[in-house]
Amino acid sequence: MPRQVLLIDLVDEAAAIDRYERWHAAGAVPPAVCADIRGSGILAMEIYRSGNRLVMVMETREDYAPTRETIEAVQEWESRMDSVQRPLPWADRDAKWTPAARIFSLAEQP
Repeated sequence: MPRQVLLIDLVDEAAAIDRYERWHAAGAVPPAVCADIRGSGILAMEIYRSGNRLVMVMETREDYAPTRETIEAVQEWESRMDSVQRPLPWADRDAKWTPAARIFSLAEQP
């Protein structure tokens, strides 16, 4: 199963970071959003934070292809996230989360 690692920043304010963490607490994400994530081919997803930088790690099906949100619950969720998320300075113009390139794997070392 393919792994993807993506990065984005949060607004660098304690209140924004606190809101983001509360919105992502166990059981806080709307069930329709989680169902849409799973239905898109994402098998596992975790988000880590250091300061205001977020790192998302996803395990996906082989045929996973990201699509634009279409259901209302996801659109509302993304609008809420847009209030506290900021694309990385070097992100593509239309990008939200920025893919990270793997540069090391212990499994590839002797």
